[in-house]
Amino acid sequence: MLLQIRGIISTISFLDIIDIVIVAYFLYKFYFMIKDTRAVALLKGLVVLLLATLVSKWLGLNVINWLLQKTMTVVLVALPVVFQPELRRALEQLGRGRFFRDGALLNAEEKETLFEELARTVTGLSKNKIGALMVLERETGLNDYIETGIKVDGLVSSEFLINIFIPNTPLHDGAVIIRGNRVQAAGCLLPLSDDRSLNKELGTRHRAAIGISEQTDAVVIVVSEETGIISLARGGRLHRYLDAEKLKEHLAPLFVAKTSSLSDLFSWRPS
Repeated sequence: MLLQIRGIISTISFLDIIDIVIVAYFLYKFYFMIKDTRAVALLKGLVVLLLATLVSKWLGLNVINWLLQKTMTVVLVALPVVFQPELRRALEQLGRGRFFRDGALLNAEEKETLFEELARTVTGLSKNKIGALMVLERETGLNDYIETGIKVDGLVSSEFLINIFIPNTPLHDGAVIIRGNRVQAAGCLLPLSDDRSLNKELGTRHRAAIGISEQTDAVVIVVSEETGIISLARGGRLHRYLDAEKLKEHLAPLFVAKTSSLSDLFSWRPS
């Protein structure tokens, strides 16, 4: 047995190791891209279907095996449609040279200031039960959604954001999109989630927050107009009943400083 293992190891070349590392790295990035999204549940379903196909073949259940094989064929054809948000996100990141990047655009001081202003904003909005929808851009660009609103380009501050969401104002019902530490636009329209498993109590704001987080890697902060509850949407999932401190705890790991030298190797920016 040991001789066989040594024989296998002796056949592995340096190029094979590089090949394995590259594939492992892409799988690692793919896993974190679909983590905490509906794609994970779909992948689990595919694994169960594949195992059932193998078991039926092993047991000689020919009719069941034939049906499962045909089902697998249909599923494989439908995969590009089912995983359209994830595929779109990956292609956008690759096209922008960001697939290999883990960092945000803010330094530590700017990040701390941004989180503090957002925490003050949601505290004031929640206390007065003023509805709000704030989208924080990460790696995937949101220009398509910025164009649906009114361009602002103002520095993020709690007073500024609260004034935007004051009821009965033109920009109250739309979403604010934040890039870095600046408000790019207000009154923006977002896609609504079509997930039928969502709580029926969730209104349009929450469905819009989940919808944009399904199609991009953006982080969305929602304040309910009816209850004042603070929520955060990410990757198609909604985290509710947050306060200012919990909100900052959720945001902190999502906007980390770039530390990997591998990012510098693969990232390209025009000068």
